[in-house]
Amino acid sequence: MSDPVQEVVEHKVRRAAGIHALRKIGKIVAEERQADEEKLLMLRWFVRYGWLVLLCGALALAYLMGVI
Repeated sequence: MSDPVQEVVEHKVRRAAGIHALRKIGKIVAEERQADEEKLLMLRWFVRYGWLVLLCGALALAYLMGVI
């Protein structure tokens, strides 16, 4: 038979290791969500203002080529 105190200690160690691993996983997931949100904000910016940037670039190119 194993020592009950040893079993309690092993259980607490496993529990602490599990909690630590879950915290690390939670941090990784939070970082990935933040990166996804930043990408989404950039995509929204391009959808909103990208056409304007392209239009200005086309006008500048046309001006430099002497079309306008």
